[in-house]
Amino acid sequence: MFWRQGLALLLGIIIWCVADPALAVDWTHPLSFSNAELSRRDFSGESLQAAEFSNANMELANFSNADLRGAVMSASVMTKANLHGADLTNAMVDQVNLTKADLSDAVFKEALLLRAIFNNVNIDGADFTDAILDKAQIKELCTKASGVNTKTGVQTRDSLGCQ
Repeated sequence: MFWRQGLALLLGIIIWCVADPALAVDWTHPLSFSNAELSRRDFSGESLQAAEFSNANMELANFSNADLRGAVMSASVMTKANLHGADLTNAMVDQVNLTKADLSDAVFKEALLLRAIFNNVNIDGADFTDAILDKAQIKELCTKASGVNTKTGVQTRDSLGCQ
């Protein structure tokens, strides 16, 4: 009887010791670029899920084809940034200056885009399905909306609800 309990205890300890390190390896902290100078930085093709870019200068930064799902880009400058083909599903892009940015073929599904500045942006093929924008932003973007997103197959005008 005692040897069975001892054996069960020993097996429990072995399983606990082997399984515990595996759990620690699977979890990583989100990247934080808060208050960072990232002008002209190349993030193309990188996985930046849930990364934080608050109060960052990302002028002329390259995020083409980057995975930015769930990223936080708040109160930042992204003038002339390249976001071609980037996935910003569920991202928060609040108070970001995107003047002259390339947003072509980007995915903004369910993204929060309030108070973002979209002056002279390229949105050809961008998907804004279920994104949160204010009426003035939608009106402005509809004047230049065209194309179909290559990943989602959604027309830019349809994703914005343009008339």
